[in-house]
Amino acid sequence: MEILGYIAALLIGLSLGLIGGGGSILTVPVLVYLIGLSPVISTAYSLFIVGLTSLVGSYKFYKNGLVSMKTAIVFGIPSIVAVYLTRRYLVPAIPEEIFSVGDFMVTKGIMLMLLFAGLMVFASISMIRKKKTPATSEAVDMVDENIDTEIDVEGNGTPHPKPKFNYAGILAEGLVVGTLTGLVGAGGGFLIIPALVLFSKLDMKMAVGTSLLIIAAKSLFGFIGDIFNYEIDWMFLGIFSAISIAGIFVGTYLSAKIHADKLKTAFGWFVLVMGVYIIGKELFF
Repeated sequence: MEILGYIAALLIGLSLGLIGGGGSILTVPVLVYLIGLSPVISTAYSLFIVGLTSLVGSYKFYKNGLVSMKTAIVFGIPSIVAVYLTRRYLVPAIPEEIFSVGDFMVTKGIMLMLLFAGLMVFASISMIRKKKTPATSEAVDMVDENIDTEIDVEGNGTPHPKPKFNYAGILAEGLVVGTLTGLVGAGGGFLIIPALVLFSKLDMKMAVGTSLLIIAAKSLFGFIGDIFNYEIDWMFLGIFSAISIAGIFVGTYLSAKIHADKLKTAFGWFVLVMGVYIIGKELFF
């Protein structure tokens, strides 16, 4: 099963490179069900993996001027604070046994996996549903720590509008996304990108690049909160992350030869099935 886990790490990276996102939403299930880690430590490790892959993905956007640093700071600060506090204090404070229904005990691990499964179902719908308009479809299709291989990040000289900030909306969204990231260990790009378009008036290219930098920062800062609470297996974490990043580069190369739309829809159905499976496994098996 551990060998399958490392193979899955490669597939996670491949999916990111091929279809532009979604792969790392499988990181927690892989760590729990294939590697055999606890849900709590899996969400911690997922933050590191998500943060590192997002950082790699953001570089090509930054290089081509498609990252708004001011927006990343304004949106990122409340998000970073929320994810750090969630991992440092909230998650350790959750009791191991939360409540019982008859003979069934809802533990911290079960609660985190159910929350994560709900996120998977929500993200899968954004990948499956039909496109309506270019702006809205791209916004909902950027899932998690997306590395969107279909967006032209080379730049074409088109000027980008100056960001206009709705500070109240940004603050609220940043706190919500940061807390969610801290609880389940996922990047939350499917929430961040529409928020950047809506509250900061960024175009889609700039929103995707900026989102990657925000995800990288808040995920890695959240992981710092875990260092104080858990013993980290750095060797395993480094190997798993390196395999996943290698998969990204392979997938990016293959994406130039394979049309991604049908792959994204098929992967969305796979994520949906996995989310429903996790719900069933945690509740009934």
